[in-house]
Amino acid sequence: MLKIYSKDRVVTDATLAKQIAGEEKSEVLDRLHTSVEGLETSQAKKRLERDGLNEVSNKEHHPKLHFLVDAFMTPFTGVLLILATLSFFTNYLLAAPADKDLSTVIIMLTMVLISGLTSFIQNVRTNDAVESLLNMVSVTTNIRRDQKDQELPTKEVVVGDIINLTAGDLVPADMRLLRSKDLFCSASSLNGESNPVEKIADQKPKDDESYLDYPNILYEGTNIISGSGMGVVFATGDKTVFGNLARSLAKNKTKETTFDIGIKNISKTLLTMTAVITPLVFLINGLTKGDWFNALIFAIAIAVGLTPEMLPVIVTSNLVKGSVEMAKHETIVKRMSSIQNFGSADILCTDKTGTLTQDKVVLERHYNLNLEEKPKVLGLSFLNSYYQTGMKDLMDEAIIHAADDEIDTVKIKQDYQKIDEIPFDFKRRRMSVVVKNKKNEHLLVTKGAAEEMLACSNRVEKDGKIKPLDEAQRKEILDKIDEMNRDGLRVILLAYKKNLAPVGEFSVADEKELILAGFLAFLDPPKDSAKEALDALKQDGITVKILTGDNEAVTRNVGAQVGLNIDKVYQGKELENKTTAELKKIVQECDVFVKLSPQQKAKIIKVLREDGHTVAYMGDGINDAPAMKAADVSISVDTAVDIAKKSADIILLHKDLRILERAVQIGRQVFGNAMKYIKITLSSNFGNILSILVASSFLPFLPMLPIQLLILDLMYGTSCLSIPFDTMNRHYLSEPRKWSTKKLPKFMFYFGPTSSVFDILTYAILFFVVCPQVVGTSYAGATASQKLLFSLVFSAGWFIESLWTQEMVIHALRDPRVPFIKQHATAIVTWSTISMAAIGTALPFINPIASAMKFGPIPVYFLAIVFVLLVLYIALTTVVKKWYMKSEKYLI
Repeated sequence: MLKIYSKDRVVTDATLAKQIAGEEKSEVLDRLHTSVEGLETSQAKKRLERDGLNEVSNKEHHPKLHFLVDAFMTPFTGVLLILATLSFFTNYLLAAPADKDLSTVIIMLTMVLISGLTSFIQNVRTNDAVESLLNMVSVTTNIRRDQKDQELPTKEVVVGDIINLTAGDLVPADMRLLRSKDLFCSASSLNGESNPVEKIADQKPKDDESYLDYPNILYEGTNIISGSGMGVVFATGDKTVFGNLARSLAKNKTKETTFDIGIKNISKTLLTMTAVITPLVFLINGLTKGDWFNALIFAIAIAVGLTPEMLPVIVTSNLVKGSVEMAKHETIVKRMSSIQNFGSADILCTDKTGTLTQDKVVLERHYNLNLEEKPKVLGLSFLNSYYQTGMKDLMDEAIIHAADDEIDTVKIKQDYQKIDEIPFDFKRRRMSVVVKNKKNEHLLVTKGAAEEMLACSNRVEKDGKIKPLDEAQRKEILDKIDEMNRDGLRVILLAYKKNLAPVGEFSVADEKELILAGFLAFLDPPKDSAKEALDALKQDGITVKILTGDNEAVTRNVGAQVGLNIDKVYQGKELENKTTAELKKIVQECDVFVKLSPQQKAKIIKVLREDGHTVAYMGDGINDAPAMKAADVSISVDTAVDIAKKSADIILLHKDLRILERAVQIGRQVFGNAMKYIKITLSSNFGNILSILVASSFLPFLPMLPIQLLILDLMYGTSCLSIPFDTMNRHYLSEPRKWSTKKLPKFMFYFGPTSSVFDILTYAILFFVVCPQVVGTSYAGATASQKLLFSLVFSAGWFIESLWTQEMVIHALRDPRVPFIKQHATAIVTWSTISMAAIGTALPFINPIASAMKFGPIPVYFLAIVFVLLVLYIALTTVVKKWYMKSEKYLI
């Protein structure tokens, strides 16, 4: 709903749009209390205070409360809460007064709190980090304020603002057009239609026309493809059509990455494992011990131990740490989940301009058709570049700069007045400006790509005379362009026409029968760092493919200088009418594509993705938007046009492949640390399952009390919070990292039983050696009280060994090399794991704690046995790793 300021009544957005579309421009301006000169700053400030920032809400009204609820609404937390409820009934409500015990429930709730609160803190940090980083990315709008045009932040747009729009702009709010010139707008964000439609300020909607199709209305979130216009804002933020749509879709799930899907699959696997093993442990212990009540409590504790409650926290911590680290290297992450796709990308597609080249275009030559530098050619090109209001690119800036240095541009501006322009578009590949001199004579000046310019010209100016453009002249012009291209110069043609009679208003129809006047040759030399960066990306397993609209000769010249494979180059026209199979072959064997349309760039990316590649696309222009949407991860730069920055998942503060290469490494490390926890937890849990099944089947008592199992799991899970701060093996970072669950079962079956071997060995040492020594008799000959002491000593011994084994598995499996000798974890991982194991070892020796946890007296020499077992465990794990890696390239 939106309040109309002049009439103080409320109408729906569609109704308001219809009313404003049908009114005269003066009525609209009066309604919104503004004028064509725009608002004063003081007026805008009051409206901003009243209506709020021009932003679409994508959060709840209480985001921190929302994060808090989300942090506790995970499958693992749900399992723990269910188990805590069961334990409350069995251990407290249904237990005899003397046996009532809430310790198990308290520990489970403590685990829920640690997991939930840590996740909440990380989610808040994530939100704050994204907000802070996005503030570094400038998205501005050309607003008429205080009677002058200014570039101001888009979020400061208010109702009544006068907005100037050109190609590449995102429409910042819902607007009524006041003026338009060949204005084409893409509204795919609203109606899903990819084809742009023309918007005309002076055309009112038809009675049966949908409000989304009104010709004189622009809606927030759409983007300008070509042309220019001016409009007045009538709705901002949540009150726009886009804002209403965004709110209605707010509950819909965002597109999941392969990593998100993988995490969910792992979660399902672990929960399924828990659901199968827990009843099995309950039945085995109930049947073998005859104590069904304690068997149930033990099974509940086992279920808790198998639940990786820290998985969501560790994944979130990884992403936050990765985004902060990337920000330090001038890389802004807009969507956290895209970090994994960034690390798994094996193909990077990019335009060459500004990425491989210096992005500092210089007008090297302004030749007439005889290859002579003449002021007239520069003067005509200056008129075209200076007076156009569309998308000024680097070539326009180079022309204006050269003209300011070499000719009297002040006099040119005095002598000529702009009448009209015909904006650039990617189909015509040219743009025109119409000016008139003091004699009121009209002059159309056009510049553009060679083939497109030749198609609309029929004469040439040579030796001061106008001659017909015949085939010989055409071939001569193309040969000269080709020669300059081979020198690394990008060439466009310049043409003009005098005293043209417009077809109605000046339009594309007037671009005919032009007189070719000369060549404009530009130099955009390769960056000094380009070859080094491409070599680094190649070493990282990333293939760089150039998708450009430039011509073949210039692209070959640049490609050769930076070390690209230019043996085969395909042009856009060669890709037309190819079958999917033919396209797949072409895009695999070729790394350079030229003369591409925006749709062809997107098509190449889709074919690569269909062939199993993860594709990143780096772009900064309006012509890059379709390709960016088609890619797995889209990258832009802070200087890009608005639509490119809005489409991007990741934004570089500088357009440099070296920054990109560093960001890829960080993305792989984020993915690697998440996989490290997943694989280690899977193998550890699988080993624990085997150990518990053996213990439950053969021991005459429970191998560990429920409270001991819960504290063991709590200590191990807490130490795992340090994993996001670990490093990855350099070899691991040398290739793209793609999510796959296929190898997880193999990893489990190799390394799970390895730890079980030492658990079972510990059982034997405790049952046959340590416990009889402490109790003074074997279990078979013990009294009831001695049997109880026997089981308590056994529990203490296995608690110590199991905790050390679980902590050491992090060090043993984080890297294929021998831990502590050939490879080391980071200080925080080493400190957290060893200190947690040391604390756990001390618990049975601290009398009040040992009594509360029901630990029996464990002899000090048992610690030496544990140390020997750990050394043997690390040795065996190293052997198994070598065995495993005979068929696998990487461990994690």
